[in-house]
Amino acid sequence: MCKVLILNGSPHQNGCTATALDEMIKVFDAEGVETELIQVGSKDIRGCISCNKCAEIGKCVFDDMVNELATKFEEADGLVIGSPVYYSSPNGTLIALLDRLFYSSHFSKHMKVGASVVSCRRGGNTASFDVLNKYFTISGMPVASSTYWNQVHGFTADDVKKDLEGLQTMRNLARNMSFMIKAIADAKEKYGYPEVERESFTSFPDGK
Repeated sequence: MCKVLILNGSPHQNGCTATALDEMIKVFDAEGVETELIQVGSKDIRGCISCNKCAEIGKCVFDDMVNELATKFEEADGLVIGSPVYYSSPNGTLIALLDRLFYSSHFSKHMKVGASVVSCRRGGNTASFDVLNKYFTISGMPVASSTYWNQVHGFTADDVKKDLEGLQTMRNLARNMSFMIKAIADAKEKYGYPEVERESFTSFPDGK
């Protein structure tokens, strides 16, 4: 069975972001896609210190939730990242976690399907959406889209339940993501994954 790992970057377990993610989970269940929801927004997660110790030991030097999530991420076929909007950006705790999770985990993320979801009262949604999607696009992960940007609006969970178009967007997103995961699995069997080149690394160390 296909599996999607879902990270709730909100500190509120039953808030606006959770309401959006729950709408997706209902569709994943109907599509036969297993899900695991992890609450990360309320955890004590420090940021990356660029020590590069992970290159030596194969995991982050700070042995916390990040290393636990890395194992789950490796086993998953897709990743959904949900976040509230704080000053036109995702939750800082979530960003700290994602920086370390993507950098310190050295397994291939190539062709795992990614989707980001943001919730806001009014503005800052597309800026936050853009930040989250960049974790996928630097990692060779196809990004699932919907019928609008993946966002819901509301100040409370009850507000979000009134955002009928936002909830519709979540359902369509989950359907599209389910289809992509299944289609990629079928294509892998038939064609194999695309070749990935890693030889070139542009850094201009000579200063010219």
